[in-house]
Amino acid sequence: MQRFAVKNFGCRAAQADGAALESALVQKGLQPADTQHAELVVLNTCTVTAAADDDVRQTIRRVHRENPDAQILVTGCYAQRAPEELAVLPGVTWVVGNSHKVQIPEIVRQNHEPYHGQIVIGDIFANHDFLSAPVEDASGDRTRPNLKIQDGCNNRCSFCIIPFVRGRSRSAPVDQVVAQVRQLATKYREIVLSGINLGRWGREPGSTLRLAGLLRRLLDETEIERLRISSVEPMDFSDDLLGLIAESPRIAKHVHAPLQSGSDRVLRRMHRKYRPKHYADRVFKARQWMPDAAIGADVMTGFPGETDEEFEESRKFIEHLPFTYLHVFTYSERPGTPAAEMPQVPQLVRKERNRILRELAASKNLAFRQSMQGRTLSVVTLEHGALSHNYLKVELASARPANQLIDVRIKSVTAAGLAEASGLVQLAC
Repeated sequence: MQRFAVKNFGCRAAQADGAALESALVQKGLQPADTQHAELVVLNTCTVTAAADDDVRQTIRRVHRENPDAQILVTGCYAQRAPEELAVLPGVTWVVGNSHKVQIPEIVRQNHEPYHGQIVIGDIFANHDFLSAPVEDASGDRTRPNLKIQDGCNNRCSFCIIPFVRGRSRSAPVDQVVAQVRQLATKYREIVLSGINLGRWGREPGSTLRLAGLLRRLLDETEIERLRISSVEPMDFSDDLLGLIAESPRIAKHVHAPLQSGSDRVLRRMHRKYRPKHYADRVFKARQWMPDAAIGADVMTGFPGETDEEFEESRKFIEHLPFTYLHVFTYSERPGTPAAEMPQVPQLVRKERNRILRELAASKNLAFRQSMQGRTLSVVTLEHGALSHNYLKVELASARPANQLIDVRIKSVTAAGLAEASGLVQLAC
């Protein structure tokens, strides 16, 4: 076995895991290839929704059909949750849970006669390994690497399977993060810091450094020109963290705080750790301190038992807040979670509520983009277009090299973003 391919599903954390696996397999002497020519195909899976599971199973069937001689290894969150479901699928040689993901290079190199459907899995809560490598082609733009610095989650939201497939919260060592950012800063202008529950970085017993403290070290000890923080739970957006984002020109003005629902009763059934008033306090403070910031949220529709009244309460709450975009999800039952045993909202109702919130999100995003007309924004250039510090896509008036920080003057609104006015461009300070 000499050639391998890794295909990742799901979140930035999964992409980082996949990048680490690729690096480890190369170190073992294997060579990257595409899935049609690889002797080993590693599928690094997601299981956050039923649709994610379906996508994995369809991919397994397609890979086996197109490359029947390949040995397929399925790992990641779906593998940890339901290994038996995957082990019986044609073409699957190994199913390796997150609990043993770091051992994959040894598993495939040492097992010379693997049998079909071999399962390697253990207690995820006993796992203390931290698997991560920078994803240097994040979103396909190759100019904004994603660096996972935290994994796992100690929360127990009633709808979420992730703690049971990712394990306890654990943080990348601070010196490792500093070294990785320092190295990436030699090649890239912007780095995205991510995690399963990023705001919990540094919360292990005996640690006194928190996420804001880590950011200060990165600003002090590396040359990175722009850091972008991915999703942080609202209760972890402290005044210290918000203040640092607001005051530092080297941190993107971008706040993403998962909401899920604006109804207090629904949040309680979800076992979320904040109430709507607490969430609103964080969002309004972010807007007060950063008038031009991107402010986004994850919102779920159709949570079990969600009544028309509760949905309307949530819709009004969202309408009242200064969001610039929303990620709207339809609730999906996850086996083994408390919410899966609750009375379910009909699928058609869930989808209609999703449509309503998506339209509201589109209206808010359009208003935000319109407010940027005539303004000058700092952007990082991508292979195609650019991304502003406040998370807006920008069509450039003329082609520029990717991976540059520049200031552009905004002329108009496009269907999905903004358009630059023609004229001279200055490098951002």
